[in-house]
Amino acid sequence: MFLRKDDIVEVIAGDDKGTRGKILRVLRKENKVVVEGVNRVYRHLKPSRRNPQGGRLSKEMPIAASNVMLIDPVQNVPTRVGVRYLPDGSKELYAKKSGSRLRLLSKPNPKYASKT
Repeated sequence: MFLRKDDIVEVIAGDDKGTRGKILRVLRKENKVVVEGVNRVYRHLKPSRRNPQGGRLSKEMPIAASNVMLIDPVQNVPTRVGVRYLPDGSKELYAKKSGSRLRLLSKPNPKYASKT
């Protein structure tokens, strides 16, 4: 899973399809992400000392990571992502739609450097 906190994603399946938002949390073991403004539910709170009013609190719940796509920074559309090695041996994540770099994944490794 190449999703990280603060990435901008678009929901591609479910009730919130087409909604864009920032990733707030990544739950790797469950393969889920929490996206800002997506999959909101109400949590009913009983009055307590800390919250004397009580009431309903709206919060985001996790959605499957397969239901979101990263946004291509160049074309501003959802895109699939790939991994490729650069000539110096470093690994990068890139957008398949435009070919632009999204982020560097590892430092240069001479084992993967091109031999030219």
